[in-house]
Amino acid sequence: MAQSLQSMDERFVRETGAAAAVADLVLPVLGEFGLDLVRVRITGQDGATVQVMIERPEGTVSVDDCAAISRRLSPLLDAYDPMPGGYNLEVSSPGMNRPLVRPRDFETWAGHQAKVELKELVDGRRRFRGEIEGFADSDRELRLKIELEGYDEQQTIGLPLDLIEDVRLVGDDAALKRALKGKPVQQTAGDT
Repeated sequence: MAQSLQSMDERFVRETGAAAAVADLVLPVLGEFGLDLVRVRITGQDGATVQVMIERPEGTVSVDDCAAISRRLSPLLDAYDPMPGGYNLEVSSPGMNRPLVRPRDFETWAGHQAKVELKELVDGRRRFRGEIEGFADSDRELRLKIELEGYDEQQTIGLPLDLIEDVRLVGDDAALKRALKGKPVQQTAGDT
């Protein structure tokens, strides 16, 4: 059971290059604060912005959390200098169209719409959009309910974690309004 719980918390999306070097520096700091790394992204010419996306295991993060992490990371990144040239550090929460990077995210966000991009073609497709049904730990698969040609009803498919390049929630104004009212953020057929 402990390994199953641990596997639910492990990120299946990994950074590469300079972003991986930054992630290696960031992870121990986040652990001290009880925070999880969602992702590190370096954007702009010559690595002008380093975005560190964070959250608590229960999916929350405050502005104070972001500020504390930023204050802690700035001197660390300056000392280790994992990127050439100057950069701006941005510490943020995942937001509405958040990436899903851990198996537990599929359980947390079950019932919500997501866009999935794969590393390679599966049945002639790399991109899928549908309702998250959860995570099948035994198969290490994201379970997604999608429209398939030739079927009258949506079908549930399994997408192996090792083939997933990117998964994002599909957020919209109606979903945001429901979330702010404390209601489940489920997308309806009319929400696009």
